[in-house]
Amino acid sequence: METETARGYDTIIAGGQVVDPGSGLEGQLDVAIQGGRVVDVAPNLDRGRAREVIDASGTFVTPGLIDLHTHVYWGATYWGIEADPVAARTGVTTWLDVGTSGAYSWPAFRRFLIEPSKSRIFALLNLSSIGLIAPTWELSNLDYLDVELAESIIDANRDLILGVKARIDSNTTRGTGIRPLELARELADRVGLPLMVHIGYGPPTIDEVSPLLRPGDILTHCFTGGDMKIIDDNGVPNPTIMALHDQGLILDIGHGAGSFSYDTAEAMLAAGVMPDVISSDIHQMAIQGPMFDLPTTLSKFLNLGMSLPQVIERATSRPAAAMRRPDLGSLKPGSAADVALFKIEEGDYVFRDVRMNPRRGNQRLINTLTMVGGEVLPQMPELPLHPWAGIPEWQRGVLPPDQEPWER
Repeated sequence: METETARGYDTIIAGGQVVDPGSGLEGQLDVAIQGGRVVDVAPNLDRGRAREVIDASGTFVTPGLIDLHTHVYWGATYWGIEADPVAARTGVTTWLDVGTSGAYSWPAFRRFLIEPSKSRIFALLNLSSIGLIAPTWELSNLDYLDVELAESIIDANRDLILGVKARIDSNTTRGTGIRPLELARELADRVGLPLMVHIGYGPPTIDEVSPLLRPGDILTHCFTGGDMKIIDDNGVPNPTIMALHDQGLILDIGHGAGSFSYDTAEAMLAAGVMPDVISSDIHQMAIQGPMFDLPTTLSKFLNLGMSLPQVIERATSRPAAAMRRPDLGSLKPGSAADVALFKIEEGDYVFRDVRMNPRRGNQRLINTLTMVGGEVLPQMPELPLHPWAGIPEWQRGVLPPDQEPWER
């Protein structure tokens, strides 16, 4: 530390309120950056040693957000958004793309999108070799589920591929039952990486899925309102899933356009079960609302009664741990200088779940700056939506939370 200080700093982020519960850093602290890494976090650092000082007064300074469930394979898939323009306005510095790419489309994803990206992109490989080129059905033909091919792609790309993804619901499997998940389990075990399983509306049932889950796996859409939900109509969490959770199963929100229910969320929180990770499931449809982006999703949980440190932890250090990347999601000295600045705006807001059920809120998390590797991401225009990016009629025209008046 003293050596770095003697050389001076590239940047000091000064005067902000640091919120980094995963590292135990909290309070009015300055953050010093040198060579793309955090080198000091302390009160009242010497501004004269920095080439640049960013005034963070009145803002919360957090590690760059890590979105554990995203679709950022733009242009060649049904779902993907372009990552960098959204990163610059949301504070997301790391995207985990979950299964948009399968084995056949991975090389182009790596070369043309991941490698040129300013924000960090990692991936879970889809068990299906065709990935999410179309909206669904990727597991309905077992001929696409080539475990050996997927294993070879993962082994050659372990710097970027961090696990396996399988969407398990009635549309995706289309009659193949639980067999795709059995093959996904085999693949994850072969490569020694976590498996993310998507749930929603069956068949299969949650009781068929649960025996194939292991500690370190990720159950995404964990607060779905679908018939695979993990809480019963009396508000009792599924005992098998809770036992798995106690053993290390990760419960991830994955809001999306069809996978977050206020009824489920409120019942789970009332039962004392918080999500382990809060992710967006951002894609071409979800970005149109009512999800909008990760800060809006985090704001929903702030207004459900979770504290700011609890919410930030579930979008920084906890997803980093799920990805097995402890070098990310932290402001502790030595970490990558991925930083986000936020304000909490007070007001009268309307938030909605995917069925458009409203909830009133009085806090909204607003990103004011995003930095990756010590460099500020510039604001840039977002590309138009794809012509197929339609949303259901009952979701159309939804307004951002600050633009919709509460109906009294």
